[in-house]
Amino acid sequence: MARRAEPVDIPEVDAIPGYPLPNEQMHLFGHRGTEKSLLDAYRSQRLHHAWILGGAKGIGKATLAFRFAKFIVVNPDRFGAGVSAATDLSVPADHPVSRQMTAGGHPNILHLRRPWDEKSKRFKSDLPVDEVRRTVSFFGTTASAKAWRICIVDAADDMNASSANALLKILEEPPERCLFLVLSHAPGRLLPTIRSRCRRLGMDALSSAEIADGLRVLGVDSLPAPDDLAELAATADGSLRSAISLLSGDGLAIAKGVRQLADNVARLDLSAVHALADLVAARGQNDNWLNFQHVLERMCHERMRQDVRTGVPAAYRHVELWEKTGRAIRDADALNLDRKQVVLDFFFALRTA
Repeated sequence: MARRAEPVDIPEVDAIPGYPLPNEQMHLFGHRGTEKSLLDAYRSQRLHHAWILGGAKGIGKATLAFRFAKFIVVNPDRFGAGVSAATDLSVPADHPVSRQMTAGGHPNILHLRRPWDEKSKRFKSDLPVDEVRRTVSFFGTTASAKAWRICIVDAADDMNASSANALLKILEEPPERCLFLVLSHAPGRLLPTIRSRCRRLGMDALSSAEIADGLRVLGVDSLPAPDDLAELAATADGSLRSAISLLSGDGLAIAKGVRQLADNVARLDLSAVHALADLVAARGQNDNWLNFQHVLERMCHERMRQDVRTGVPAAYRHVELWEKTGRAIRDADALNLDRKQVVLDFFFALRTA
């Protein structure tokens, strides 16, 4: 007799241990204007079938998408009393639809994201065409006359050429009573044909107050002091997800250390560089390594933008510096090389640039 297979606990892409996933989240931090735009569109005479929610990673695009999707499932009549009286898109946590979403999903909501590869024990690097083609069976099943079907593409930036073309095909011939919520960290990079078939809503970075509110509601043990909170919000680029990541390990100390060293790179303090490198490369502190990468990327991009605005020829040097450092980071991860050396090489190269 064959043994019964044990259930496999498949992780969620971009999950942060200890914090709710977007489909479980009951709170929306910021974005009240965007939420109102979606609510107004839903109860208007003409509702577009596809929307691009654009903005930086971790600012709440997926949370808003699930919030909107749940609201539609609960209120399928766009001109009913419930929609007319609504002031936002919230659905009570004890509502059956909310409980279904928290438990894993709802049959009328399809969530497309990078799948887990059981063979390699990691998430796939892109959103493959087979995932997008799930829309065929999803929209092809029988539903009640009033039911809506909502597809959340999370995120469209992960699509390869084949999956982008597959999404475009169904956007061109949308089924009845369907809605596409396409999340994108960089909408300008999507296929122009996809952009032309969607309405775009840009979502702004969160303010320091909104990030502080989010950290409190999510139960972060100790909030930073006001000055540190402002630096945290700036370093996180207004992303609550990035703020949470920076608070893990020594993210805030790394952000301050990188900024201070970079601002005084002409008189580089070698002992401070080695101390920062030891902190970043500490054994078992992978959060520090990831936080260093985030801080570095943000700083390099800001310097490139500043150089372009002021016409400084060194802009290209900073581009080359970031590309070189990015390769060194990837090599260190792939080949298990010395992370401390990557940190040291960056500051020495920055001094030259």
